Amino acid sequence: MSPVVVLVGPMGVGKSTVGRLLAERLTVGYRDTDDDIVAEQGRAIAEIFVDEGEAAFRAIEKAAVRRALAQHDGVLALGGGSILDEDTRALLAGQRVLYLSMDVEEAVKRTGLNAARPLLAVNPRKQWRELMEARRHLYESIATAVVATDGRTPEEVTHIALDALELKEA
Repeated sequence: MSPVVVLVGPMGVGKSTVGRLLAERLTVGYRDTDDDIVAEQGRAIAEIFVDEGEAAFRAIEKAAVRRALAQHDGVLALGGGSILDEDTRALLAGQRVLYLSMDVEEAVKRTGLNAARPLLAVNPRKQWRELMEARRHLYESIATAVVATDGRTPEEVTHIALDALELKEA
């Protein structure tokens, strides 16, 4: 068992929204590893970061991604930083991976780059750019297809994604 498609990309890019639309169009289930973590831990991701630190969160995230890849056969959305782990990237090899991208101006519009995002708490624009400089090549290295979301509606992104991944609506 493996997902029909795995969505990766930065926070706020629309993985959850597009993921749900893709699942609906493909008539498969939708799962988000961030939701899995919140349900399992009984607290928000931001709280885990504050209480235990990023390293502890990444270990929890790695286990959640491994489980979801083994158990889910629909559309799977991963947290923005999950691809930082080498083992996770290895698990994604051979999967159909869609990288949803956006530039910093789009990120500002969508997320407001607010403090609810623990990695962006101080100087959010600068930190977002630095995160993307560190992660972009990782997203690209595992992607089957890349779809820019800037200035597009979720429905437009979904349509483009289906074409890019050569998937047919059910």
